[in-house]
Amino acid sequence: MQESKPHVVIIGAGHAGGTVAALLRQYEFTGPITLIGEEPIPPYHRPPLSKAWLKGEANAESLALKPLEFYAENNIDLWLNARVARVDRVGKKVAFLNGNILAYDILIIATGSRAIYPPIPRADSGGIMLLRTAADAEQLKATIGPGKRLAIVGGGYIGLEVAASVRGMGAEVVILEREERILKRVANPILAKFFQSYHEARGVTFELGCHVASFGSENGQVTGVWLGDGRGLLCDAVVIGAGVHPNEDIAKEAGLECDHGILVDLEARTSDPYIFAIGDVTRRPMPIYDCLFRMESVPNALEQAKQAAAAITGRPAPAVEVPWQWSDQYDLKMQIAGYPFEADTVLVRGEPTSAKFALFHLKGDQVQAVEAINSPPEFMMGRQLIGSRKAVDRVKLADPTISMKEVVAERDA
Repeated sequence: MQESKPHVVIIGAGHAGGTVAALLRQYEFTGPITLIGEEPIPPYHRPPLSKAWLKGEANAESLALKPLEFYAENNIDLWLNARVARVDRVGKKVAFLNGNILAYDILIIATGSRAIYPPIPRADSGGIMLLRTAADAEQLKATIGPGKRLAIVGGGYIGLEVAASVRGMGAEVVILEREERILKRVANPILAKFFQSYHEARGVTFELGCHVASFGSENGQVTGVWLGDGRGLLCDAVVIGAGVHPNEDIAKEAGLECDHGILVDLEARTSDPYIFAIGDVTRRPMPIYDCLFRMESVPNALEQAKQAAAAITGRPAPAVEVPWQWSDQYDLKMQIAGYPFEADTVLVRGEPTSAKFALFHLKGDQVQAVEAINSPPEFMMGRQLIGSRKAVDRVKLADPTISMKEVVAERDA
């Protein structure tokens, strides 16, 4: 009697879920695969939503991870417009909101994260939106244009990317940030000051250290924002960019170990040996820094998809990667490698006013992270320095007349 092949069910058809499904087939997994997504379209690239999609340079077809026919050709059963309500670990089943039940042998949770929606009065008015899906991006694109004004609640990278794109569409933009500076949670003050100045020079205005008390609306449509100090700002639309939460609810309810994200190992395996988790929803080991951390990036989703696919198919585990991410704003290309955990020094290489520079975060003489603006060599060589964990010559690193190759070569000498 022929042994049946294990059925892999993937909850979440974002970048992580779509990638792990494709990798399983690439790694010659021949069992059935079911990929479940809440949206009506197949997996797609999300970073361009705040850039190319808004500017009309991309659509669902051009951003698709794989052509629609790929899934049928590779025997990947794609369930769209479907939402899982709970996971039954004992029975190895997932239950859907519509009452359907699906059995699994191996489960992969790739549910990503959801936007934090502040409890602000009249936040349900029309024209107040998030930017998490293609539908969100399409709504914003249809709302904003020349002569319109957009208010962005939150001065993080997504808010800045949206601001840059909307300015390019001819609309006015005001960014409302409750902290005393933008990028407070994720970037050094030097970098925050640079980005704010760059945006201000292109017409974006900022309200820092402000509290959004309520939204103004008329006939159910947003008309403005009321601040805690009593001031009112007119606008035609609002984008909420106040951070995200991991979508770990079904994992918690199923009894999986969670701590601000589903806890996984370097195989992306959870506390249940038959369940993996990948992408934004996970809190994972970071061997370079000897800690656990939850990352919100496409490269992390791809790395964990490789880890899970390798573990499921019995392949050797992939090498641990140095984490990285990026942000495109106007003509700026920012590339970030690593995280500044326990950094005690920030070294500036280049001149910020030139819009071509890099910030190196050091712990002693080790590079922990690099933030590079229009500086690919600093980013690429910086990743090598982070991964090597070897000491670096600070004087040479700070001197932009000395090439990064020479800096790295000196380290390896």
